[in-house]
Amino acid sequence: MPTADELLSASAVDELARCLRDVAPGRPLPALRRTATALAGRTLSERCRDVRDALLTDLPGDYDEFEAVVRAALSRPAFTGWMIWPVSEAVATRALAAGPADRFDAGLALLADLTPRLTGEFAIRSFLAADLDRTLTAVRDWTRHPDPHVRRLASEGTRPYLPWARKVKALFDRPAATTAVLDALYRDDSEYVRRSVANHLNDLSRIDPELTTATAARWLDAPDVHTAKVVRHGLRTLVKKGDPEAFRLLGFAPAPDIVVTGPVLGDSVVPTGGDLLFEVTLENPGPAPATLVIDYVVHHLRANGTLSPKVFKLTTRGLDPGASLTISRRHSFAPVSTRTYYPGEQAVEVQVNGVRYGRRSFRLGAA
Repeated sequence: MPTADELLSASAVDELARCLRDVAPGRPLPALRRTATALAGRTLSERCRDVRDALLTDLPGDYDEFEAVVRAALSRPAFTGWMIWPVSEAVATRALAAGPADRFDAGLALLADLTPRLTGEFAIRSFLAADLDRTLTAVRDWTRHPDPHVRRLASEGTRPYLPWARKVKALFDRPAATTAVLDALYRDDSEYVRRSVANHLNDLSRIDPELTTATAARWLDAPDVHTAKVVRHGLRTLVKKGDPEAFRLLGFAPAPDIVVTGPVLGDSVVPTGGDLLFEVTLENPGPAPATLVIDYVVHHLRANGTLSPKVFKLTTRGLDPGASLTISRRHSFAPVSTRTYYPGEQAVEVQVNGVRYGRRSFRLGAA
């Protein structure tokens, strides 16, 4: 993962200042120069805010004056990369503060033009929060744009759980508001766009599973060669949760004839930082072959004494009539930055085509 200084460095801010001075030579840009020398120790988001504020200070005036400078800078090849993020945030701030002049739509259009230089997906959140329907009107037009970066912005910028971005309450209150955008893009020619669509669908699954599976079903009724992959990626969270409709859409029917033995634990006590060893055996005594999505669920102890389940992938296998399959797994409890492990009783179970079997308890830490 690149560091903040590798993404939005002092040299990047200096280059931004050079681009702006080239197109607006009468502006000395003192705030931007000061900001470039004061970035040490600042996070990426803090750097973005600092540079945005410096731009708004150094480029006073109304929205139209501000846009003219930014559009002129677009003629410079060096006006690209992570310097565009704070520029796009400044565009949103100035457009939404325009008052009676109302530069809402102009600001969105400028974000679309900036997007091929990096992205406008973070700045568009301000427009979505200010007026969801008006923003989505422009976004739906972007789904027909010839540039895949702009089409991706339509999907990515409106994701409910967009990484690094502010959450927009209206997207959670009205999750169906963006499905028309996804409907227009799920068969897009660009893998870059389709992957965003799948991630957006996965975001929706965390809010409204029924809306998500209904949307996926609609796509599967009118597929292209890429649709199955898009749907599979978009339903990944529901598959982990064992959602039966998600499994049905992906072609994994319930497997009532399967016999699951285990998980059999290597030990009932796992030392702090150690590994949980377990084994599970699956048998198919039925008359037909079965296709199995096999996962396991670790129920981690939380600080408040409750258990929190997390699903981990094992494998996807076919199992012929009369055949059996034994799988062994070593699950690490080594320290990681994304999870705190608490000593005490935990549990593990196996999940086959969304159905859970054989919950077993074990203790993390001293017996």
